[in-house]
Amino acid sequence: MSEKVRVRFAPSPTGPLHIGGVRTALFNYLFAKKHGGDFVLRIEDTDQNRYVEGAEQYIIDALNWCGIPFDEGVGKDGGYGPYRQSERKHLYKQYADELLTNGKAYYAFDTSEKLDFHRKDHEAKGKTFIYNWHNRLKLTNSLSLSKEEVQAKLDAGEDYVVRFKSPQDKKLVLTDIVRGEIHIDTNILDDKVLFKSDGMPTYHLANIVDDHLMEISHVIRGEEWLPSLALHQQLYDAFGWDAPEFAHLPLIMKPVGKGKLSKRDGEKLGFPVFPLSWGESTGYREEGYFPEAVINFLALLGWNPGTEQEIFSLSELVEAFDLERVNKSGARFDPGKTKWYNQHYLQERSVSELTDLFLPIIREKVLDSDQADRSSIERIVSLVKERAVFVSDFWELANYFFIAPSSYNEKASKKQWKVDTAEILNQLVSVLEGVQDFSSENVETSVKSWISEKELSFGKVMPPLRLVIVGDMKGPHIFDILEMIGRKESIDRIQRAIAHFA
Repeated sequence: MSEKVRVRFAPSPTGPLHIGGVRTALFNYLFAKKHGGDFVLRIEDTDQNRYVEGAEQYIIDALNWCGIPFDEGVGKDGGYGPYRQSERKHLYKQYADELLTNGKAYYAFDTSEKLDFHRKDHEAKGKTFIYNWHNRLKLTNSLSLSKEEVQAKLDAGEDYVVRFKSPQDKKLVLTDIVRGEIHIDTNILDDKVLFKSDGMPTYHLANIVDDHLMEISHVIRGEEWLPSLALHQQLYDAFGWDAPEFAHLPLIMKPVGKGKLSKRDGEKLGFPVFPLSWGESTGYREEGYFPEAVINFLALLGWNPGTEQEIFSLSELVEAFDLERVNKSGARFDPGKTKWYNQHYLQERSVSELTDLFLPIIREKVLDSDQADRSSIERIVSLVKERAVFVSDFWELANYFFIAPSSYNEKASKKQWKVDTAEILNQLVSVLEGVQDFSSENVETSVKSWISEKELSFGKVMPPLRLVIVGDMKGPHIFDILEMIGRKESIDRIQRAIAHFA
């Protein structure tokens, strides 16, 4: 095994990459970068029946969007390729043959019907059928048959599998960086299938051989692979290879209830579970999340930095990350917290960047938006950004800057529009017409002086003014709005509202 840290993310291209898979990739990336190592992407596509067109590119696009690109893999040869298992299948038979020769594995010719019979027979007796030391000599395999019988079956082209010969009466002591020592009684292990007569390895054999040949130093993967650890360690031992260090990450749990986070949870509660859209399922990118926000909240799902710090840049995550601070128990997913992170990163973006992102939305909503002055839009963005979680919120928060209200909030109208409101606003129009420099500061000074002179209450003027300008009781400083839409538009909106409520 290489002294250099080399980790791999090895997804199967069977559909979109789940957010849990992104977290696995992220932890691999952080560990590699922390130790000056390599982050390898390997596509495990030996199961061609489950292969989905476009899934491989989706995985690559997702990692790139998240800002955690692989150093080595499909399209980036680092001398250990090819990086698709389907292109490596010529390698695996020799290793299966080596195990057969060394007595660590054996041929099994049992038909699926025969195995199904044994399972049902065991179930009827209240037992569980396990193909291992307990019954393998009673089944049809190269341990129970003579060499001549085995060769005859192979020569006849009978279907077979190669099974690992799991030892009897042994106690395995396995080490996991996250979980510590794990003790396994080999008597409960089954003889897993490693290779099939169609020339294809199972996941277990291909995974071990590839990790060895690619000199992977650390295997960082999801908790669901923990039951395979005993077999994988035994395979390394059977080949006489040094095993990598293992770390099994906790599951990402549902926001409510038991079990791990699923696509159905996202659909039910209205949040994405994929980094990018796939089919009818929306992604974090399309929902308007910033990749920095996604990386930040994922890093803290199952990893504890040991401090109260919650906001981390990618470089800070690399510096702080430690596998020994990964939790053993599952991490509950919090959709509200993901929005909190996104709001933080939105506030961190410059007004110019946010304006670039907002402009396409304006063009979609307003036909003559090209006439809008960029500096004016930047000012609008600066006025509303603090209330936004996503850039897409800007339109809801700022549409009245571009389009006059066509209706007025009913509850606010009943509360704010009094018998004398129309007369007061008519007088206000005269005040606005008399303001020479229609800046926010000048308009505010003139209006407040007029209110004082007339001995009016601010409640009789300011709330109705906001209602007729915005259509609701929302928005930033009302005089900033008046300056932005201009004198003519301000007066037009007041007069239109007076006519409406009349």
